[in-house]
Amino acid sequence: MALIEIDGSIGEGGGQLVRTSVALATLLGKGIHIRNVRAKRSPPGFRAQHLTGVKAVATIADADVRGLEIGSQDLVFEPHRRLSGSFIFDVGTAGSISLVLQALMPAAAFAPNQTRFNLIGGTNVRWSPSIDYVPRVLLPTLGKMGYNCRVTVEQRGHYPKGRGRVMAIIEPVRKLKSIKFTEFGKVEKVYVISHCVKLPSHVAERQAESAAKLFREVGYDNIEVKTEWYPPDKDPHLGPGSGVTVYAETTTGALLGSDALGERGKPAEKVGEEAAQKLIKELDSRMPVDRHMGDMLIPYVTVADGRSEFKVSEITLHLVTNVHVAEAVAGVKFEVEGKMGTPGMISVKGIGLTNAAIDE
Repeated sequence: MALIEIDGSIGEGGGQLVRTSVALATLLGKGIHIRNVRAKRSPPGFRAQHLTGVKAVATIADADVRGLEIGSQDLVFEPHRRLSGSFIFDVGTAGSISLVLQALMPAAAFAPNQTRFNLIGGTNVRWSPSIDYVPRVLLPTLGKMGYNCRVTVEQRGHYPKGRGRVMAIIEPVRKLKSIKFTEFGKVEKVYVISHCVKLPSHVAERQAESAAKLFREVGYDNIEVKTEWYPPDKDPHLGPGSGVTVYAETTTGALLGSDALGERGKPAEKVGEEAAQKLIKELDSRMPVDRHMGDMLIPYVTVADGRSEFKVSEITLHLVTNVHVAEAVAGVKFEVEGKMGTPGMISVKGIGLTNAAIDE
């Protein structure tokens, strides 16, 4: 097949471009050639944590792949079909499970049958959404498009040891519905999820209370707090770690979230405050889609049936990069209203991809 050429140095110039490229290539059955992989990272090229994501997508795409090795800046990915079934992927140590799911989830929605992923790696790590964000913010949002996925966290994994375990079960769809997320409404409820493993219980409690306190100070009183902790004799995790995921639901059904990680020497109160401050900033934008969800939605609205519109709290480099990839691979044309770093409006007419394996 003729290969679509993609410059890996454009936009954010990192792993996100690669994940989105292989996901859309698999969905559309198109071969791609990515040059300058992770050109804006130091060192450039594939690192160990990026290989698993591409290998995972290649497995469910029955793809021919060249250049998938550490340090490589050149990738050829040629998918042949979309497979369903049960798969186990080990990201290695604390590599992000959430980012591997980002690459796998679009293609799995158009598989011929149910797909089950057992993923091993990091659940709460830097530079990626927390695993808690996925079932509480991402999946309910995609559910409005007809996407059906269940994610269960069986064990958490933190840097550096990782070895967290997550199960994802995805049901196939015939088509994805277009979306219109343009109204914010009013904040109805705020949720605080605080956890710690291999640490005293007060760490999770202090994280949660500091986040809740900040929300109350700015006028959000309807707050639900959940803490997760394990007594020493029943704690299966390999290393210490903690984190907070916070999200809010509005009267229009919008869900916006953020998170923060605990670190050695970082007070628990600071972790909670950091997560809350991020979400408050999102909510202050009065936009129904948070900055992380903005770029995650791009592959789905690209293949959805009909015109999608959504307002996002911030136009990020990741979002613009995903738009560029979607236009290159799928041939769609996005309209992006707004400047980088400010709230904006995203719209596109999706291609209406149909899963021939699913009856109408």
